[in-house]
Amino acid sequence: MPSQSLDAIDRALLSLLQLDGRRPYTQLAKEVGLSEAAVRQRVQRLLDHKTMQIVAVTDPMQLGLNRQAMVLIKVDGNVRDVADQLEKIEEVDYLVVTAGSVDLLAEVVVSDDEALFSLLNDQIRQIPGVRSTETIMYLGLRKQTYQWGTR
Repeated sequence: MPSQSLDAIDRALLSLLQLDGRRPYTQLAKEVGLSEAAVRQRVQRLLDHKTMQIVAVTDPMQLGLNRQAMVLIKVDGNVRDVADQLEKIEEVDYLVVTAGSVDLLAEVVVSDDEALFSLLNDQIRQIPGVRSTETIMYLGLRKQTYQWGTR
């Protein structure tokens, strides 16, 4: 759904759900001035059009995934082909194509340094077209938010 098709109520619902994705439809309805059924339909439309998704965000450390890193990847050849292969790797939780000194950024989450080495050496660097990687290991998470609004 293109952003121009969002009206003020859609934007309000998005903002409210970014603050609390578990907010009940009854509460949303009161806050935007619609019936619960109308809010339910609008939220479903936003989900169906992939304007938003509602997910549980976990703390990897609490799940035994003690090493997070950003892998900067330079590619020879078709960047899309390499990205297609990286998308298949379970440990890659965030992947973007970039313009600049690297072609791809892949955030990875693994259990420990040995798992990180294995991921880099045995999977990522084995993908045809990967020319080089640089790994930036996270030492601490200071801010993580998904509340950028609907601008």
